[in-house]
Amino acid sequence: MRALSPSSLHFLPHAPGRHVRLALGFAAALMITLFAIQQSIAAPRTVTDARGRTVAIESADRIVSIGGAVTEILYALGAGDRVIARDQTSLYPPEALMKPDVGYMRALSAESVLSVKPDLILAVEGSGPKEALDLLLAASVPIVILPEPYSAKGIAEKIAMIADVIGEPEKGKALADGVEARADALEAAIAAIPAEKRRRAIFLMSSAGDRLMAAGHHTAADAMLAAAGAVNPFGSVEGYKPASAEAMVAAAPQSIVMMSRPGADAPEAATLFSLPALAATPAAAAKSLIAMDGLYLLGFGPRMPDAARDLALALYPDLDIKAAPAQ
Repeated sequence: MRALSPSSLHFLPHAPGRHVRLALGFAAALMITLFAIQQSIAAPRTVTDARGRTVAIESADRIVSIGGAVTEILYALGAGDRVIARDQTSLYPPEALMKPDVGYMRALSAESVLSVKPDLILAVEGSGPKEALDLLLAASVPIVILPEPYSAKGIAEKIAMIADVIGEPEKGKALADGVEARADALEAAIAAIPAEKRRRAIFLMSSAGDRLMAAGHHTAADAMLAAAGAVNPFGSVEGYKPASAEAMVAAAPQSIVMMSRPGADAPEAATLFSLPALAATPAAAAKSLIAMDGLYLLGFGPRMPDAARDLALALYPDLDIKAAPAQ
């Protein structure tokens, strides 16, 4: 056997040890990083909710989500697996329907909400009744009351707030930025429509028994009409109000916008425009009825700019909407 040189004897014992030390060092660094991430996610944090309350959040692993937009935002942030129950307005995405139902957001039972053992409750402003909400606020489970904005900017702020609550600020920023970018692109297209070419459109909540309920100021429907570039003839009226035949004739709407609901018959133009209150309107002459999914149209969640875009294109088929910049 050939004798080994001194130089080769020098390196043989040290090579394996060096690789071992590098591997151990890498493993230690990885463990430290993972621990830091875990601590960051699990660390207690405080948020100020829509009522100005300071709420301490220790865990966001088992969430009861109350409000369709709240649930949409949680799923859009990749936190759908943390939602253990939802209210009846939470119809999107379809996976949410597999979660236990704790009731309608305005007719909640505190016992039903707490029975699923949440470690966090996210509830949109307006949830109730007051007695049930008071019980939930007095319970040991943290409850964050969230705003219900009717603007893209407000939705972006709501997304950021929810993302902060669940410890996902970077995902929240990306989602919020996308909402604002798409809304800005639509707003720019709408701004190019001359005032005299803006279409007069009204939103009807219902037409049951020939009783027309139209949307006025401070409603989600009025805000959506504005986002789509429509002029709401009932915009000076507050809330949802009955509209007489005389008021309809004076309003002279060119289009009627209504909701379609899952499992219910969609509104039909022939039936609607046969009503005496609408028969003499320009909308009836053109048979211009726009029916859209209710949660999509009025939910004011992450899909709001898309719903406004679809409504705008139904009103202005030739509208040129530039694509929002990539985030």
